[in-house]
This record gives sequence, structure tokens and C-alpha cells, in this order.
Amino acid sequence: MFIKQRPSWAISESEVTPESVYLNRRKFMSGVVASAATLAMPGLLQAKESSKLEALDYRQAAEYSTDEPPAPYDDITRYNNFYEFGTDKGDPAHHAGQMSVDPWSIEVEGECARPGRYALDDLLEPHSYQERIYRLRCVEAWSMVIPWVGVPLADVLKRLEPTSKAKYVYFETLHRPEQMPGQRSLFSTIDWPYREGLRMDEAMNELSFLAVGLYGKALPNQNGAPIRLVVPWKYGFKSIKSIVRIRFMEEQPKTSWEMIAPSEYGFYANVNPDVDHPRWSQKRERRLPSGIFRPNWIETTKFNGYEQQVSHLYKGMDLAKFY
Repeated sequence: MFIKQRPSWAISESEVTPESVYLNRRKFMSGVVASAATLAMPGLLQAKESSKLEALDYRQAAEYSTDEPPAPYDDITRYNNFYEFGTDKGDPAHHAGQMSVDPWSIEVEGECARPGRYALDDLLEPHSYQERIYRLRCVEAWSMVIPWVGVPLADVLKRLEPTSKAKYVYFETLHRPEQMPGQRSLFSTIDWPYREGLRMDEAMNELSFLAVGLYGKALPNQNGAPIRLVVPWKYGFKSIKSIVRIRFMEEQPKTSWEMIAPSEYGFYANVNPDVDHPRWSQKRERRLPSGIFRPNWIETTKFNGYEQQVSHLYKGMDLAKFY
């Protein structure tokens, strides 16, 4: 029997979910919204009847929220950092439509009992999807609240049976320059493909999430389709998009921004208002939507407001040193 257990930071649906956004919520949770919806915005992932991902039975809806409602869908899908498509915030929405995401597979490697290449549907099929409303805090000092749909990262990793030698989990983004103009730019400072990593206990934390959708729709290309990581207590660059490789490692992996500027972007990248970026303060953030004449500035909270759930992971660590 499936028993739903609400986490300590969850609040009721009526408090966080605007009625205008979730008129078709029950239909979504029965597993048909993604296949029924045709996304008209340029660059969004179009539903495909042949994909098992669009027809899974959604057994659970779990709501997780900040004090504010989710950002509008247009803001979430039109204001992105995804340097594979360009450095401007609008570049991903403009260019990501040319990226093909069907079929999709993920290579699993390293210290685990079940390595191999997995079709995305096969990797996710055993798990029931959840909806989680998380804060997203960018290292650039802007933020959003986003209603993701996906599965806990721990559920997927456990199925791959990491060995006792697996101390870290490495992730890698798709490298396809012919469809990702940012990867073929002569001005790019990133050594492609994009790389990220987590310590194993971070990866197994209940908040770590693999998202395949948002707002009850299939994940748009510019937001990391067809599958991305969401680690809500860390700065957004840790939540790697369009994942094609997972590797269990004994040694701490090198990550892309850490390799580019190690004095500015550390491996842990925990949201921390007490540790500024070398070039700007992290004490406040601009919460989107926000306008030039009505900027929505709020105070940043430690671990992005998830301190109760994750602070034990860093007990005894100097967070100014391990930033």
C-alpha cells in the first residue's frame, strides 16, 4: 500500500497553489496532462504519444513551498541560464527548440553494481512522480519559486546500487554543438560538456530531485529537458540540466564552474548570505517576477530556507572555506 507522508516543510495545497494555475491539476495527477497538452511556446518540448514518459500514472502530488506562490510559467521558461544555448537570459528559450530529446538515454558508470546505458523511460519507470514547489536561488542573486515534477534522486541512485567506494556522484550535460550554439561559440570559457557533482550524502538527501516537468507540463528544453537535477539548498548552477551521464566516484569530481573560477564557485555552492561572492553580496536576492520600477528584493536565508533538512550534512565544516 502506498502511504503519503508529508515532509516537515510542506504546507497545504490551498495556501500555495493559485486556482488559475491548477484548474487541470487532477487530470495531471492521473497521468494524462503531459500527453494531452500541446505546448505552443517556441522551444518547448512537444508531447509525444510514443513516449512512456508522457503516459505514466502519477500516483502522488506532494507540495513543497516557500511563503510566496510559484513564479508565472512565462518567467520560468523565458528567463534562464543555460550557457549551452547562449549567455543571455533569453537565449535558451530562443535556441533550445532545435535540441532533440527523443530518444534519450543516460550512461551510468563507476562504483555501482548496475552500470550501463539506460533509456530515460526505463530509468524512471519504477518510480511514482511527485510535484514539489521549490525555491531556486541563482548565484547571481536572483531567485524564483518553481513547481517541479519528478522523482527523488535517491530513489534512482539506490536502484543503481552504488558500492561502498561511491563517495560522490558526478553528472554530465549533453554535448551536441550542432544543436547547442553556445557550445560552438568561440567566446565560451566552459570546457564542454558541463559537469557537476554532489557528495553521496547530499545526493541521497530527501530534497535532491530529478525533474522531468514543471507546472504539470513536460519540462521545456530551455529548463533542462528531458531530465535535470534540482538541489534547492544550493545555488542554481549545481542543478545540472539535460543529464546524459551519471558516474559514482570515490574521489571528488571537478565541476565546470569550479574549474573556471575556483575562488568564486566552490564545489559545495550552498546558499549562504554570510559568504559573499567576491564581486557581489549574497545577503539579498531579486525574486522574480520583478520589474525595474518595482524591484522585488528579499533577504536571502541560509541554505535557501532548507536549513532544517540539510544543515546536518555540514556539521563541523567551515562554510566559508567549503563554499
